[in-house]
Amino acid sequence: MSSLTLHAEPLAQAVNLTDIELVVSLVDGRVLSTPLVWFPRLLSASPDQRRHYELLGNGEGIHWPDVDEDISVAGLLAGNPSVEYG
Repeated sequence: MSSLTLHAEPLAQAVNLTDIELVVSLVDGRVLSTPLVWFPRLLSASPDQRRHYELLGNGEGIHWPDVDEDISVAGLLAGNPSVEYG
């Protein structure tokens, strides 16, 4: 017997930032939490700048126009920090 397994692309639906972490809720119910220090532009951004984000495409990524930061959901799942980190 064969079966077909479909894997939907992980998509963001909501974003929250605290003083120490970036939290992304996905449409499939998963919640990703990463250290904010991994993203220096967001770490140094004001609360208003952090709240001003846009979902890219259908939620494949997140863009913060005020600080020119782009983060992909695939990159978060892979555990990739910003190239500016470290």
